[in-house]
Amino acid sequence: MAVPKRKMSRSNTRARRSQWKASVPTLVACPNGACGAMKAPHEVCQECGQYRGRQVVGV
Repeated sequence: MAVPKRKMSRSNTRARRSQWKASVPTLVACPNGACGAMKAPHEVCQECGQYRGRQVVGV
């Protein structure tokens, strides 16, 4: 297993970690015409409880 020979400086460590950005979650509009709320794709809508045109969760 590779082991670093020298301690990585604080500036180099922070420069490397600066690329660890949180990505914005993907959102799509609910296909239910009455709802239209933003939701994650392939998930049940939290507002109306529908998934792929069927009522799955009672709201």
